[in-house]
Amino acid sequence: SSAPWAPGLSWVPRAPRANDWRAPAVGLARFSHGGAKRWLIIGSLSFQPAEMIKLVFIAYLASWFVKKGEKVKDFKETVLPLMIMLGILGILIMAQPNLGTLCIIVFASFSLFFIAGGKISHIIFLVVFLSAVLFMLIRFEPYRMNRFIIYLSPEMDPQGIGYQINQAMLAIGSGGFWGMGFLQGRQKYNYLPESHGDSIFAVLAEELGFIGVLFLMVLFLTFAWRCFLVAKNAPDQFGRLLAAGISLTIILQFFINIGAISRFLPLTGVPLPFISYGGSSLIFTLLGAGIILNISRYTTKARKGLYIL
Repeated sequence: SSAPWAPGLSWVPRAPRANDWRAPAVGLARFSHGGAKRWLIIGSLSFQPAEMIKLVFIAYLASWFVKKGEKVKDFKETVLPLMIMLGILGILIMAQPNLGTLCIIVFASFSLFFIAGGKISHIIFLVVFLSAVLFMLIRFEPYRMNRFIIYLSPEMDPQGIGYQINQAMLAIGSGGFWGMGFLQGRQKYNYLPESHGDSIFAVLAEELGFIGVLFLMVLFLTFAWRCFLVAKNAPDQFGRLLAAGISLTIILQFFINIGAISRFLPLTGVPLPFISYGGSSLIFTLLGAGIILNISRYTTKARKGLYIL
């Protein structure tokens, strides 16, 4: 892109080719956790390439849709290539496996397609087709099928697959309205798996209670609102799509994490943005937020001295 707000994003159209090797390389990684091989070892550091690919792919799609212009409404010109790209990316990500990240990328991709001017009929086709694919991914993979069954009835295996969600619900219930007090929670002491990572929302609910969780959700909703204002007032179509896509990935990740820990959704292994421990997720979430912040400097309101962020 040659946009004035994005002098460092000239690499975007070439990004997927430059990074295609990273996802399949995960299969050779020496570090796995919870049955998933999502990390590469670089020296003494572990790195999760899916977090980088999520941001890079959204940036690429934003640029690609802009170049398509009116052809975005054409099935052969846009929908079929989009399905092929998502299919290849899906195969690489599911080899890790990482269904949560794939769902976020797919939803954000469909949303960008809609914002770019895609036809509703094409979006409905994509949703129906990929819903069938998602069903097969769950139905014919014992690991994911077991997670779905335990999501429906966690009491079936309270000391096995259902242990994490049961302990999370216990932590949330223990917090009550006001919480047990900051740093006074008990579930994080080797009772709740991933208490510093995917399950940190349950720890927050236990220590800060309903009122603290409500405040956290208000903060994220405010963040989402401000981000979408940036997208709405972006100086060009690329900035609009990029800001919207990055915003969607962060907000979707937030609600998927909370939904899973609160038992509204099956557990997916998606971290809580800005809060969960994990360098890769935090770095690329902050990078995405930084890109949105930079776009906000060039919006119509920013030119008038009224910064959106």
